[in-house]
Amino acid sequence: MRCSLDLRMRVVSFVRGGGSKAEAARRFKVGEASVYRWLKPGGLTHKRPGPNTSHKLDWEALRRRVATHDDLTQVEAARQFGVSRHCIWHALHKMGWTRKKNDRRQRTQPAATKKVSASS
Repeated sequence: MRCSLDLRMRVVSFVRGGGSKAEAARRFKVGEASVYRWLKPGGLTHKRPGPNTSHKLDWEALRRRVATHDDLTQVEAARQFGVSRHCIWHALHKMGWTRKKNDRRQRTQPAATKKVSASS
């Protein structure tokens, strides 16, 4: 659970006023790692978890590309669009595209067993 800004500021001012980090953690009932993190530059601000960049996949371009090149693999599409393979998979899944198996492809048959004659 996130601590309030008021508590974080009191912990930081206690340490900067001469108190130890361990004592601040005990006194304010917070973890020592939190005290160290709050003392770093910009440590008092709360950052929301998640991606820090905007989504860079153009879904319409992906839809057009898949429609014209149906043999395109997810890895190839990821390289072309500059995103991860999982991003391509997720977008295709949301668009309703499913993986189609090629029934016309020749399947490998088990190799025929050769009879070995006993040499005399």
